[in-house]
Amino acid sequence: MIAMNRVKTTGLLVGLTLLFILVGKLLGGHQGVVVAFILASVMNLGAYWFSDKIVLSMYGAREVTPEQAPELYQIVHELSLRAGIPMPKVYMIDTETPNAFATGRSPQHAAVAVTHGIMRLLNREELSGVIGHELAHVYHRDTLISTVAATIAGAISMLANMAQWAMIFGGFGNNEEEEGEGGMGLAGNLVMIIVAPIAAMVIQMAISRSREYLADEGGARLCGHPLYLANALKKIAVGVDRIPMAANPGTAHLFIMNPLSGGGLFKLFSTHPPIEDRIARLEAMALRQGLV
Repeated sequence: MIAMNRVKTTGLLVGLTLLFILVGKLLGGHQGVVVAFILASVMNLGAYWFSDKIVLSMYGAREVTPEQAPELYQIVHELSLRAGIPMPKVYMIDTETPNAFATGRSPQHAAVAVTHGIMRLLNREELSGVIGHELAHVYHRDTLISTVAATIAGAISMLANMAQWAMIFGGFGNNEEEEGEGGMGLAGNLVMIIVAPIAAMVIQMAISRSREYLADEGGARLCGHPLYLANALKKIAVGVDRIPMAANPGTAHLFIMNPLSGGGLFKLFSTHPPIEDRIARLEAMALRQGLV
């Protein structure tokens, strides 16, 4: 299952890259592709490099010591050793919404943050499942993967914006000569300008969902029992619905449970898989291991 999720992530990243090349060729030309990719890379590199400080500050996270949160600190320490990664910094967020996230540009610069709400809601076994999930994100370097995906998707959006402005000012794909040379024409360019960024976002969100499945599996192995995490997810889902969190959509992918909710088309752009699917996979994992 883990190998399958890795293959899926790789395939999605390849698909996103191919989409970028196609859109660049059709809309931006060689110069447009280079400019868009450089701008997107600089923006996302900055976000990647300072991601831990930005998101921790955004939610008012406070670093805690072993004396202030002994049980939490011990769980993080034990599972970090088991995962073979450096001990991340431990933070607490003052909100009753049950949730948690990991951030940082590498295992050597990682941080794990949990809310007061999740600490009150979960028992030790369930909390170990949540921490295992977050440390799996750190181990798999998911911050780097999401940054690569965001860079390519951002470059596609920039190309579409460049093409839109070029059309407004009159010289983009709007003559018979360009169509005869293989261009798409005005109608084709309009479709690409609208469809390409949406397609890029859909692929980017699919990559995020794939990494969540991978972190669930890795976290279940780290904590020692898939049902620890499955039971935690059940409780967190109820808690998130009961006490909503004023979260920034740009950071929703970091949390173990999407703090934003919605149905219908929203699911296509969700950063997390359906909670029912995640729980079912963990329960099936426990069954295969003979733990139930």
